Amino acid sequence: MKHILITNDDGFDAIGIKALIKALSPIAKLTVVAPAKNKSACGHSLTLDRPLRMINVNDDYYKIDDGSPTDCIFISINNLFKEGYKPDLVISGINIGANMGEDITYSGTAAAAMEATLQGIPAIAISQVCNNRCEDITSEKDFALAKKTIATIAKKILENKFPLENRRFLNINIPPIKENECKGIKITKAGYRVYGNDTHRHLNPRGEEFYWIGLHPLIWERSENLDCDFEAIKGNFISISPIMLDMTSYDDITNLNNWIKE
Repeated sequence: MKHILITNDDGFDAIGIKALIKALSPIAKLTVVAPAKNKSACGHSLTLDRPLRMINVNDDYYKIDDGSPTDCIFISINNLFKEGYKPDLVISGINIGANMGEDITYSGTAAAAMEATLQGIPAIAISQVCNNRCEDITSEKDFALAKKTIATIAKKILENKFPLENRRFLNINIPPIKENECKGIKITKAGYRVYGNDTHRHLNPRGEEFYWIGLHPLIWERSENLDCDFEAIKGNFISISPIMLDMTSYDDITNLNNWIKE
């Protein structure tokens, strides 16, 4: 039987991860390793300044005390799986809120999939786009389209029917609509997000300053590129963006080398 490793960045008891478990349990053996608390927007962080505890919650279900999603993947692969054996697939989510455009760089959800990819394991990050600051997400029923989508895609990958190339993971975003309103799936590129600077300065009772970083509205640069993730979600399509871990800064390296020599 195929084996899927599950994590998230919303915490081990988030409704999104519970929905993911229900969606995947019919198709594979599951091991769950997730942060003990919400670690949203922690990026691809690995904890190096303190030891971490992996706490058994239930059968094949663990939480890592104050650990990041990257920690969860790194520790579980090296300690829960026999030497020489890795899970067949890693799935991170279902995140509450979008992970599109450059938000991928902040996302702990995407970072967990990225870590799995670096470890040579096929991986998916899946997020549920929502409205009203996600106040409309109240139960597992709100993930119906996400559950159906992830079960379908995961099954195809496990059966080698989905072309997921080396050093790539899938970043899936689900539109905030009902199943019967979905127009299908689009393979997309990551769009360009427009960011503000929403920080709030406050004083505590002792007069010391502290700051809250606020939430930015989901706005993106309009362009002729209708194949980006933002446009797909706007059009009521499921967005699947293959993200390639290629750290070269430019495609035109030859031209830059020529510029340096001048």
